Amino acid sequence: MQLYNTLSAEERAQLIDEAGKQRLTLSFYAYAKIEDPKKFRDELFIAWNALDALGRIYVAHEGINAQMSIPADQLDDFKNTLEAYDFMKGIRLNVAIEQDNHSFLKLTIKVRHKIVADGLNDDTFDVTNKGIHLKAQEFNNLLEDPNTIVVDFRNHYESEVGHFEGAITPDVENFRESLPIINEQLQDFKEDKNLLMYCTGGIRCEKASAYFKHQGFKNVFQLEGGIIEYARQVKEDGVESKFLGKNFVFDHRLGERITDDIISQCHQCGKPCDNHTNCANDACHLLFIQCDDCKTAMENCCSTECLEITHLPVEEQVALRKGLQVGNKVFRKGKSDALTFKKSGDLPNKPLAKVDSKNIRQKIAVKKTLLGKAEHYYTKSKIAQFLIENNEVSVGDKILISGPTTGEQEVIISEMLVDGNSCETAKAGDQITFELPFRVRLSDKIYKILG
Repeated sequence: MQLYNTLSAEERAQLIDEAGKQRLTLSFYAYAKIEDPKKFRDELFIAWNALDALGRIYVAHEGINAQMSIPADQLDDFKNTLEAYDFMKGIRLNVAIEQDNHSFLKLTIKVRHKIVADGLNDDTFDVTNKGIHLKAQEFNNLLEDPNTIVVDFRNHYESEVGHFEGAITPDVENFRESLPIINEQLQDFKEDKNLLMYCTGGIRCEKASAYFKHQGFKNVFQLEGGIIEYARQVKEDGVESKFLGKNFVFDHRLGERITDDIISQCHQCGKPCDNHTNCANDACHLLFIQCDDCKTAMENCCSTECLEITHLPVEEQVALRKGLQVGNKVFRKGKSDALTFKKSGDLPNKPLAKVDSKNIRQKIAVKKTLLGKAEHYYTKSKIAQFLIENNEVSVGDKILISGPTTGEQEVIISEMLVDGNSCETAKAGDQITFELPFRVRLSDKIYKILG
């Protein structure tokens, strides 16, 4: 039986659009003893593939860690697949505050040595002796206690766009690095301080709290369900948010807004901004913060060097990448001397700006219909090519181009070529080209904005 993906991300995105069904982005984890992770992995793939569930899941002898997207109307059936295993009965699902049907476009389940790379030898301490779990209001109450130290156990690029007031935000690129740094930094506070910790969904704190109790910390607490569950309680229970800004997430969205506070800057111009971009140069893919103006001027690139490379013929770009680590292998990098306004470590607690909530509501209210997909971008002439698969588009129409790297860009078509000839209207089956100031990619979709 086939136990792997056969569709590309672009093909899957098209099927999702054609289905027209709402999807839910969610995450969960569980520490448990799994005797045969490979067998467990295959059982999950069969069950979830049948439900059109997508996501990135890690399984190991120690448990499961999952970030997923499922059809909303399949939620009950999905829960049943979890209930089939005793250790996942009644498991908490962290449902995202902001939903996106394209958050995940493949079902990837990998067997790993650990579900989170923590660098710890679990045989040296009791991993079940965890810290006290706190709900949102309880977390807030302890946060206000002057005897409390709060620590962010996420990476520098996560805490930069959002963190709790007064939190220690280690300048690290992975969870494994943060443990010894924090342990050394807090040696003098083991006996008399409250150690309050948090992460995205709670999984990193499950292991970290046990580790720090083993290191001699007496009063260890952790945010139950992480920032994701905290945000849900803030929204549904009217709890005051002590978290500022955005919660970084590891899917297409790259973040969901918790408050209107913007606490970070565009890494290129310094303007208040908290939108992440992956560099458009396929030999780089650096994750950095980029405002809309710099996104347009730099064409989604992190530096002039990368911008120049994207303008080279494709075959030259491929030749330059030969022998280099590219794509996901360099995602962790997160830093570059070209990013003048990058900040890590000791981060500000005061907002630099506020999000225009009126514009947010307008963005959510935008009605659109799918037209087709991107096929090519001619970098020297700055001409984009699309295949129209549904409906019609005409000169003067306002369109939306959307993709994981491109983000969401709205433009008005002033003139276009249809199958190489100047034309006012294109219909399904037509190939259109028109000038665009930014690069498009094969994963991009083109929509017509209605109304």
